[in-house]
Amino acid sequence: MSKKIPQNAIKVNVDTSVQQLYEKPPAIYSRKIKGTFNSLRRYAVWMLLGLYYSIPWFNYDGHQAILFDLPARKFYLLGLTIWPQDFILLSWLLIIAALLLFFVTSMAGRLWCGYACPQTVWTETFIWIERIFEGDRNKQMKLAKMPWNKEKITRKAGKHFFWLIFAFFTGYTFVGYFTPIRELTPAILNWSLGPWETFWIIFYSFATWGNAGLLREQVCKYMCPYARFQGAMFDKDTLIISYDAERGEKRGPRKKGSDYKAKGLGDCVDCELCVQVCPTGIDIRNGLQYECIACALCIDACDSIMDKMGYPRGLVRYTTEHQEQGKKTHIIRPRTIMYMLVLLAVTSAFVFNVATRVPLKVDVIRDRNRLYQENIMGMIENIYTVKVLNMDTKAHDYQISVHGLKDMKLVGPTKVHVESGGVKAVPVRLVVDPGYLKTATSHVEFVIKAVDDDSLKAESESRFIGPALGRH
Repeated sequence: MSKKIPQNAIKVNVDTSVQQLYEKPPAIYSRKIKGTFNSLRRYAVWMLLGLYYSIPWFNYDGHQAILFDLPARKFYLLGLTIWPQDFILLSWLLIIAALLLFFVTSMAGRLWCGYACPQTVWTETFIWIERIFEGDRNKQMKLAKMPWNKEKITRKAGKHFFWLIFAFFTGYTFVGYFTPIRELTPAILNWSLGPWETFWIIFYSFATWGNAGLLREQVCKYMCPYARFQGAMFDKDTLIISYDAERGEKRGPRKKGSDYKAKGLGDCVDCELCVQVCPTGIDIRNGLQYECIACALCIDACDSIMDKMGYPRGLVRYTTEHQEQGKKTHIIRPRTIMYMLVLLAVTSAFVFNVATRVPLKVDVIRDRNRLYQENIMGMIENIYTVKVLNMDTKAHDYQISVHGLKDMKLVGPTKVHVESGGVKAVPVRLVVDPGYLKTATSHVEFVIKAVDDDSLKAESESRFIGPALGRH
């Protein structure tokens, strides 16, 4: 029988330290910098925000210039009105936008991310508001380390208050693209908003506040899918931001005018200004990284230091991998040609369809309860329902006609009035002498044409069913 070991005799070494599975990312306090690329980004922010907030206030041809009217099931894009039946046009627009993004990325890298992405645009605005209340980078870092006192609470509260005001204005404008903004504004002022408008204004406001104010670079690093698959569109001829390690290494501080080459130093003074201005907190000297949004602020920062030290600019610059290797960069290459041809084909098809589009749809539904009937005169009759959809911006009177069989008669309304956006269902009968029926099934074609506009014309094919064989 085995001897039982006393429990208190067992000694277990327990590691009381806790291993963190997720390390909270350090806060990024981006430094303000002046330069060419920073000015370009600022102009892009002002232009894009100006368009976003002003477009809903413009009218075109009696309606809001751009309006996605979901209750009425039609979208206004300037002079183009898109109905549910035209949804393929909206899909084409999205495909064109995606192909254009792929084409630009293959040529010039992540220019979209650095200058035009909504996350970038709104984040820049939120950072600008933050600097008004908390100061520049050093003051923000000092404020973050301070204990909670009156000054810190006042500055933080003021920042978040104006963040929420700006976010609310963003959400309100967003809903203004779906509910006419001239109707939405008085509804807000009179506290008479509908439940859906209220929900989406609040939802989009908090989404803007959270993404652009709190998450910021986390969206670009972990949430944006574009950052993940951009590598599939890069090649050695794609324009990227790169640090010239051959020229910059070995890094090290030095005095201006000193013979740093004799000390074995490169042009990089290791000031880390390029890191301090980066909105995603990366060090561009470590090579190309998926977190880089190509904002080029590191170029402005590095060039400013090179100017102070009297060194040539371009230690951090836009370049290509081939150019870094001393090879020739090819702008026109199979990848860009492929994107360009596909983009041209899809765009041409879209333009052609819009140019030849007739704002009139016709659907002919044959009565399926009976194949055919013979009237007291011995004629063969088929019953149909003709649905006329007027997708024009004004009402029209439409003439209904049919052809396909000899001496065929149309019995029922031959003229119908349809309001803009309206649908009219017209029951009609086709009467044919059985002697003219060569087969059991014959093709007939309904023609609908506007009385006041010959260009508004649509056709729809159907079948006429009769006896199996007719007389000659």
